[in-house]
Amino acid sequence: MFTAGAQTEAMSLVTRHSSLVTNHVIVGAEQTEAYFPLLKGKRIALFSNHTGMVKDKHLLDILIENHFNVVAVFSPEHGFRGDAGAGEHVSSSKDSKTGVTILSLYDGNTGKPSPESMNKFDLLIVDIQDVGLRFYTYYISMVKLMDACAEYHKKMIILDRPNPNGFYVDGPILDMKYKSGVGWLPVPVVHGMTLGELARMVNGENRLPEKRVCDLTVIKCKNYTHQTIYRLPIPPSPNLPNMTAVYLYPSLCYFEATPVSLGRGTDLPFQIYGHPDLKGYTFTFTPRSMPAAKDPPQKDKLCYGVNLSALSDEEIRKEGIDLSYLIDAYRNLNIGDRFFTPFFEKLIGVDYVRKMIEQGKSADEIKAMWKDDVAKFKLQRKPYLLYEE
Repeated sequence: MFTAGAQTEAMSLVTRHSSLVTNHVIVGAEQTEAYFPLLKGKRIALFSNHTGMVKDKHLLDILIENHFNVVAVFSPEHGFRGDAGAGEHVSSSKDSKTGVTILSLYDGNTGKPSPESMNKFDLLIVDIQDVGLRFYTYYISMVKLMDACAEYHKKMIILDRPNPNGFYVDGPILDMKYKSGVGWLPVPVVHGMTLGELARMVNGENRLPEKRVCDLTVIKCKNYTHQTIYRLPIPPSPNLPNMTAVYLYPSLCYFEATPVSLGRGTDLPFQIYGHPDLKGYTFTFTPRSMPAAKDPPQKDKLCYGVNLSALSDEEIRKEGIDLSYLIDAYRNLNIGDRFFTPFFEKLIGVDYVRKMIEQGKSADEIKAMWKDDVAKFKLQRKPYLLYEE
């Protein structure tokens, strides 16, 4: 679980940028009058984690207090309390506070619930904070649950939350030959949709196997548009501790497919990058083993590199996806194709980006290649949007 200190820090980040804070946004989970009537007499399962808060209470506790029959909780990557590292095995267990059974979707298996799990409930509530990136895995868990609900004739209710990266669309559409656990749908890297909108698109574009359709209800956010700057009150996962990391994530995640550290195992994950052999930099850091980064890249080695944590949010948002950091490290290390692992194509979603970097192309030249993808996707997603663009 996040410590009180971590949550306090997250709240202080919100306070410091009060001119941009959108406290008037009312998330789906707050609108109990809209979904409580749908829950009466039902056996309920919940897909959520530590972000499923309604003010200072978790949705699970609110449901139990109101005498609803919650029979199971499905937990995503990082676990129900949000403290497991990326890709870490998460076991099924019981919630210590309520005694409700927790069924992990990230226990090393397929990520799709077992028939036994599906037969436990009548209705599944989804309430989780996403960050709007194709390689952020919460939406993949949701889509697998949609498929299971469609197959077993269970209803799904999504209590929608804003997308903190919902103000733009950027990146290439995933070539489905690179479909993986970090890329499940043919959408751009930054799709700009809420989970409710994405789920509607999954149904509308027949993205479930055998053209199954999930029986879906979305409880919309109030006072939210895609241009709303929404600052997260709680870090969505251990290595996205603040809004700077959330905004830089679309530009820095590709370092996961290289030998370069992006700050896992430090106090600035997804806000710095470096390597022991990078030349010409005075900024240094040393990744260490931490609870949510037990074996980080370049562990215990002094890395030289770049600190982006002082960039203003406005500067980062203005750039969108910025491959110049990746290109800088590639050229500086000068190790050719050994710089990339095959994981790179799974993250970026296409084969031409690596080739263009190796050919010496600029970030702007590469970005121009996916301009048509962005335009095409914006048209395709339009019927499924719930909020003004």
